[in-house]
Amino acid sequence: MLGYLLLIKLKWSFDLARHLWMGAGVGKGTRMKILVSMMVCLAVLLSVAAADENEYTPIYPVNTYSIVAYDTATGQFGAAVQSHWFRVFDVIWVEAGVGAVATQSLADFSYGPLGLDMMRLGRSPEDALRGLVEADENHSVRQVAMVDKNSSAVYTGDKCIAFAGDKSGRHFSCQANLMRDSTVWGAMAKAYETTHGDLAARMMAALEAAQKEGGDIRGKQSAAMVVVTGNPTGVSYKDRIIDIRVDDSPEPLVELKRLLNLSRAYEYMNQGDEYMADNDMAAAQTAYQKAAELAPGNLEIMFWHAVGLVNTGEVEQSLQIFKHVFDQDESWRTLVPRLVEAGQLPDDKRVIDEITSQ
Repeated sequence: MLGYLLLIKLKWSFDLARHLWMGAGVGKGTRMKILVSMMVCLAVLLSVAAADENEYTPIYPVNTYSIVAYDTATGQFGAAVQSHWFRVFDVIWVEAGVGAVATQSLADFSYGPLGLDMMRLGRSPEDALRGLVEADENHSVRQVAMVDKNSSAVYTGDKCIAFAGDKSGRHFSCQANLMRDSTVWGAMAKAYETTHGDLAARMMAALEAAQKEGGDIRGKQSAAMVVVTGNPTGVSYKDRIIDIRVDDSPEPLVELKRLLNLSRAYEYMNQGDEYMADNDMAAAQTAYQKAAELAPGNLEIMFWHAVGLVNTGEVEQSLQIFKHVFDQDESWRTLVPRLVEAGQLPDDKRVIDEITSQ
């Protein structure tokens, strides 16, 4: 299959090259670089195709339910999944400014990166998915969905294990296989479309709706969610707003939702740190407060919230928070003087003694 997929990519690369070649102002040197690039690509294709006859593509039974989506308000792409299969995060592929892909059932994970490649080159989800399916001799056992800024596409092979099906809209697609009931994907779509909140909240609602309908007939084991920014930086770790997964749990969605909430809390912590670096203490305090409200009882967040209070002059207000943290773990008390040396707390012995005496 790999040889056929490379052939598709080669054809689309030639399309792009032809467009550049014919472009106004393209010099002889640039045209030569394009030609050399295409020749290298062709050489790689021929070497792979020669070995393709004996190629064995492993099949992974990642039977599951998932959602891929695009938020028109924020420009964010996202994908989320749950399965009775260990480490299901391999199913979802998301790239800021490009799109999202879910590849499941008896899965070929190459659909993920290849699908993103095709959409990055300007192909629609429909064209990209059609080309990959046609190149896959085992397409009847695949279930794949793709979404970009303009549309979505989904394919459920006729050999996917029942109950299997999908329901999509212009900017999202829900798909499932090996389900206890055929109502799962419809319930997912309804939940996504009727839930208020950001993209992550709506995708979480879709996963929970699937489970309420019976979910995977085998049960529950793992889940994952990825959301990327609508303002791509070109740096993948910066572009990933949410990147959480549960590899093995009796209640993966419960744990995923907890991690989603914690992820939001730490995002506020990061904002607070940025405000601190800009010496905007009031904004930092607000961000730390929001983080503390989202994750009550989290000692890490509570401690840095108290540090933020001290740095905004609210020493008295910080003391009860410090006391609670120290009562839970003495290590935090030991840490306090070290923050003075790092410039994270004021070099004021009276203040530091007051904090550590709590």
